Amino acid sequence: MKNKKEQKKQKSKVIVSTIAMVIIIVGILFCLIPIFKDLKFGLDLQGGFEVLYKVESVDGSKMNKEKLTATYKTLSKRIDSLGVNEPEIILEGEDKIRVKLAGVQNPDDARKQLSTVATLSFRDTEDNLLMESDVLKAGGAKVSEDNSGNPAVLLTVKDKNKFFQVTNKISKQSNNMIVIWLDYDSSKNSYSSEQNNCGSTGSNCLSAATVSEGFASNVIIQGNFEKEEVENLVDLINSGSLPSKLTEISSKTVGASFGDSTLSKTFIAGVIGIASIILLLLLIYHFAGFISSIAMLLYTFLVFFIFWLIGGVLTLPGIAALVLGIGMAVDANVITFARIKDELYSGKSLKNAFKEGSKTSLRAILDSNLTTLLIAIIMFEFGESSVKGFATMLIITVVVTMFTMVFITRVLLNIFVKTGFFEDKLKLFINVNKKDIPNVNKGETVKKIPFKNVDFLKQTKFFVTLSCLIIIVGAIIFAIKGFNLSIDYQSGSDITVETTANITKTDVNKIMKDLDLDLISYTNGNDEIILKVNNVLNAQKINKVNSYFESKYDDAKVNIGVVSNIVKKELTKNAIISVLLAIIGIIVYISLRFKFSYAISSVIALVHDVLIVFALFSIFHLEISVMFIAAILAIIGYSINDTIVSFDRIRENLAKKEKLTKQQLKDICNKSIRETFMRTIYTSITTLLPVLALIFLGSSGILTFNLAMLFGLITGTYSSIYIATVLFIVIESKNINKTTKKNKYKDEYEEKEIKGINC
Repeated sequence: MKNKKEQKKQKSKVIVSTIAMVIIIVGILFCLIPIFKDLKFGLDLQGGFEVLYKVESVDGSKMNKEKLTATYKTLSKRIDSLGVNEPEIILEGEDKIRVKLAGVQNPDDARKQLSTVATLSFRDTEDNLLMESDVLKAGGAKVSEDNSGNPAVLLTVKDKNKFFQVTNKISKQSNNMIVIWLDYDSSKNSYSSEQNNCGSTGSNCLSAATVSEGFASNVIIQGNFEKEEVENLVDLINSGSLPSKLTEISSKTVGASFGDSTLSKTFIAGVIGIASIILLLLLIYHFAGFISSIAMLLYTFLVFFIFWLIGGVLTLPGIAALVLGIGMAVDANVITFARIKDELYSGKSLKNAFKEGSKTSLRAILDSNLTTLLIAIIMFEFGESSVKGFATMLIITVVVTMFTMVFITRVLLNIFVKTGFFEDKLKLFINVNKKDIPNVNKGETVKKIPFKNVDFLKQTKFFVTLSCLIIIVGAIIFAIKGFNLSIDYQSGSDITVETTANITKTDVNKIMKDLDLDLISYTNGNDEIILKVNNVLNAQKINKVNSYFESKYDDAKVNIGVVSNIVKKELTKNAIISVLLAIIGIIVYISLRFKFSYAISSVIALVHDVLIVFALFSIFHLEISVMFIAAILAIIGYSINDTIVSFDRIRENLAKKEKLTKQQLKDICNKSIRETFMRTIYTSITTLLPVLALIFLGSSGILTFNLAMLFGLITGTYSSIYIATVLFIVIESKNINKTTKKNKYKDEYEEKEIKGINC
């Protein structure tokens, strides 16, 4: 028994450590406020304009990376003149450029400014036109050097006679200079006003060169150039000398008030989701749940901090990934806590239970997070812009999870375990009743075995029948009605109108007639109506639609998305490639870390989960969009995460047996499910809480994503038990008389004993 003095000392340590942690976390949260204010928000959260261009050479030559880069430079120059803060210009493939202008006030002006063909002209100091881009060879500007070896620009002349006549004439004048302009505008530009800024960012004046004689050959523009300045000048001249044709193939226009409303809704949903997880952790794990909540708040701060550090642009899908990531990150703690409780129930002291539980949980945590990371990388590589935003945030969350929810949580827990204060207060520490702990010194064995008499695999027929029924009904409805494809996958335009006015079907028909649009479908929700039309709206039509709704409904907030057939084909191809690569990657990874029987069982279960989600979307005729595909990939990541934890326990229990019968194999799998069942339920609930918050309180922009996640989480939870495990038993039964080989990778990720963390 502890004496009162020792108890008082231990209690003081706990109180001081707790207060110190609370002070630190409050300080961290205060630091989050300026970071959050300084974050760059995407146009879906602050309004703006996004456009995807297909870039083609006017002269019919093949578009390549160099020509695309030249066009990129031109667009950058034009955006400077629009005064947009933090624009995004993204090269996609070899012939596409995506431009995002968050906060732009006039999308029509921006569209006109961006899509105008680049015009290069040569003028004198009085702004008189001397020559145009046709005197140069298309794309003929190159980086070169002058006689002294300094960086210079080489111009390849095509019309040498004209070039000689002009340069010879200018060389004899007192102001013997030729000024090179890109997109010269007589109402705005003049050499007299821009000569001091010529060549600088934001100026249409590219260069002013002194001409000492007439030239009938290629010429070099030289001066006190840095290499980077020369490269930039070459790109700009080329973009004007081979005018690129920009064809708009998709666009998105979001009103500022629409974006503000979306941000507000999503923020509230996120806060409620996080708060509900903290409350659940406290109820389930008591003081250990409090430590986990501290780590979760630190996790949230670090995710935002890293995102801010890399200059990320926070979008609606990014916030969805963050909130979802929090639910999945808690799983790392749930696995660890479950292992610690198992060790306590076997009769170990708290100190030894913490040490062993931390060690045995690490492998499952690493495997589950690495598979999620694999999925996120595939999303980033093949996803469209909104999916890339989701993937970027997901990658960050996985990395931060390993630091905060594994390393930091264990450090903090170890501090309190070492005080000895909780050794006889296990109910307070991790919600374990003292009466459930056997006294091994008296020969007592394990007293508490969760779900001891439950045969989980007995319910297999019910769940398999349920899955088959859902898939069959979904397939029949699909055959009759097809999928409710979003504009992303069938081309056309989405018009979302947020208004308190009651818009009926009759109103919709009249609107379509007034605007001369071909309606595919419409959805009427809370203060919001979504119209899906077959027309690919151009700039003029977008303005007309905006004006129509704003004049018809006083409080109308309009959001328009346009997708062409070109984009539809590419998105469809990338979606199929992403899912196939994710499945192949998982097969390879699990085969290496476990063995092939585990891998094939897991993948069949994954395919089952995906089919169920597709079937439910078919049954309820829910829209399949780009974010739906992101959800499918996230479901694959979550489902394999859940399955790996179950398989890790099966592998561990099988490793204790040299030979076994089919019944013993089934019993071991049943035992492993019992041991991990509560962890599965807790993880599902902590992940579902933020998803439900986003469904009921968040923006409609990610509703299909969250509904897909809801279906996937429920399906993934039972498929890891009733599909993956049963398939594993069937496959492994064939090797029943063979010696069970211990996995050669078993100890690869065994946790080292680190002083101050787990020992």
